[in-house]
Amino acid sequence: MGNCFGSKTGESNPGTSNRSITTGPSTTGTSNNYSNGGGYSVTSSSAGQSRFSAAVSEGTCCDGEILPTPNLKIYSFADLKSSTKNFKSDSVLGVGGFGTVFKGWVDEKTLLPCKFGTGMIVAIKKLNSQSTQGFEEWQSEVNFLGRLSHPNLVKLLGYCWEDKELLLVYEFLQKGSLENHLFRRNRAIDPLSWDTRLKIAIGAARGLAFLHTSEKEIIYRDFKASNILLDENYNPKISDFGLAKLGPSGGNSHVTTRIMGTYGYAAPEYVATGHLYVKSDVYGFGVVLLEMLSGLRALDTRRPSGQHNLIDWARPLLSHRRKWKTIMDAQIEGQYSSKAALQAANLSLRCLEHDPRKRPSMKEVVEVLEQIEAMKKKP
Repeated sequence: MGNCFGSKTGESNPGTSNRSITTGPSTTGTSNNYSNGGGYSVTSSSAGQSRFSAAVSEGTCCDGEILPTPNLKIYSFADLKSSTKNFKSDSVLGVGGFGTVFKGWVDEKTLLPCKFGTGMIVAIKKLNSQSTQGFEEWQSEVNFLGRLSHPNLVKLLGYCWEDKELLLVYEFLQKGSLENHLFRRNRAIDPLSWDTRLKIAIGAARGLAFLHTSEKEIIYRDFKASNILLDENYNPKISDFGLAKLGPSGGNSHVTTRIMGTYGYAAPEYVATGHLYVKSDVYGFGVVLLEMLSGLRALDTRRPSGQHNLIDWARPLLSHRRKWKTIMDAQIEGQYSSKAALQAANLSLRCLEHDPRKRPSMKEVVEVLEQIEAMKKKP
């Protein structure tokens, strides 16, 4: 077993031969969206760790904290086997590119594994032993989530690295993913109200702002509805840091990296060049905000011709004085003032600017969303 991890330092230069953009949320997300696939080559742990440790500031920022070292519980494989009833199928929460996510149980105070059905529920992500593309994602999760603490980031509680077995143990979030609620895979789920959508948007924006305003900026790189998990009160938490990357250094505006992520959410400059900016995350946020306003997926080939790509179809409507209303989700009609909805539509349009320099910072996005939330619905 090992306990020393590094950040991704050895990604190759971009090129068509090694691009790995997934085509939609169903390709890499799980049914409860606790995992996401990604392809990596393993890098030196010691080199990666020293770079990460030196780069990220300690202290608080945006109601969060960056710990000097990961504060995680180390589990044995036998521990987690017991906690999940030997990884039985009836404890499966979801299946994704990384592997399978199981429901497990631990003692609430000590976090030690306990008998299935007692104590506190946790989500245990287990790497598929046949997968060739999970180690560095697993390593990145430990590196980032092991040190980042914020109300709008999912909590990583511990890990297991034993022989070829790689597992991660997270807090369990009762309401599942924003994707499941927004697009209602289960028709028994009630549609999200305008107020709840704003609450989720603000919380997720705060999580991204925390990452972007640390001393060494952190780029999340895969912002989408399936990676936003909700607790019992619909408080959002960003999950799945397998693609997270340290921001540019040495006065550079971007980092050049292999192209990873989900098609439809990845920023155009990143898909075209492999140049990853902090504001590439802002584009992804703009896509999700538009999904929340419209109730429509970023990509859906079942829609009429010309409407398959939500961004291409909605962009001209968002900038039109009257037509922007046509993209609003009918399920929230009458729950918002026109002024509030128009401001939200304009904000999504600004986030979706083709030039990353023209996009707002996530700090500004939070401020605008809080102003929108303060607006009262018309009587």
